[in-house]
Amino acid sequence: MPLKAFDDYAVEMDITHCGICGSDIHTIDSGWGPTDYPCVVGHEITGVCTRVGKKVKKVKVGDRIGVGAQSGSCLECENCKNGDENLCSKGMIPTYNGRWPNGDKSFGGYADKWRGHEHFVFKVPENMSNEIAATFFCAGVTTYSPLKRFGVKPGDKVGVIGIGGLGHYGLQWAKAMGASVVALSHSERKRADAKELGCDDYILTTDKKSMNEHSGTFTHILSTSFGSNFDWESYLGLLKTNGNFIIVGIPETPLTGIPAMMLAMHQISIVGSVIGSPAVIEDMLNFAAAHNVKPWISKYPMKEANEAVKAMREGKARYRFVLEN
Repeated sequence: MPLKAFDDYAVEMDITHCGICGSDIHTIDSGWGPTDYPCVVGHEITGVCTRVGKKVKKVKVGDRIGVGAQSGSCLECENCKNGDENLCSKGMIPTYNGRWPNGDKSFGGYADKWRGHEHFVFKVPENMSNEIAATFFCAGVTTYSPLKRFGVKPGDKVGVIGIGGLGHYGLQWAKAMGASVVALSHSERKRADAKELGCDDYILTTDKKSMNEHSGTFTHILSTSFGSNFDWESYLGLLKTNGNFIIVGIPETPLTGIPAMMLAMHQISIVGSVIGSPAVIEDMLNFAAAHNVKPWISKYPMKEANEAVKAMREGKARYRFVLEN
């Protein structure tokens, strides 16, 4: 597939690694809306910088670099100027399944080369390998950003629904921020993993007695997955007054059955969050390096991307697959 036109702000890299994200599957399947085929997915990309435009200042040839789910924005609207480029009011340019202003398509990281705008490219920290760094650029920032924004701190109690690619990051971030951390899972099979990831407790969500014992004790719940017939009342009942229910795992269908009176009487906020701004990504990389937050990954050769996607669909990731050139 052709790379975007090279310009003064372009950065090109030879891709070494690319994480497999749930977004890739949704996009392959047109689950979040019609996909603009042909499409090359992959937006947890690391590699080595091979070429830069003449106005690029952020990175240089030879640097180890990464890029996440966003490759461009207008950089001129109020949101962009306020440091919320991920919320660009003219629409962010996604790393794949998007269009650059000149009409070129954006193609992702299941490939050997990538090219994009310097503003959304980051140096990989010295103490982090490319394979470890890759999944921070989507799964990492998707979970870090809202926990930081909603002020998770020592003394808080954070629940994480879904111990997977996103959830295993969420548990580690909340723990590193000083909170008491609880995994919320519908089965027992991830209890040992949750403990190893730093959890203080583990709630089997099908056990009503256990759910009731924790009623009204959480300051934050990070939801990384939605099952069918999501029991809003049970989950929202876990939150303290003024608690935050944060949605980062985006279902393909609208939310239904939310008990409005419960929200009102407990002043509970249900909030969404999408990736993070470049400043938040820089902050996250520094925080991860300082607190030794690391994903659990398994690697596949890039040429076996189809097999890796199949394994991802079958729920075999523990907890992130990374493709390697």
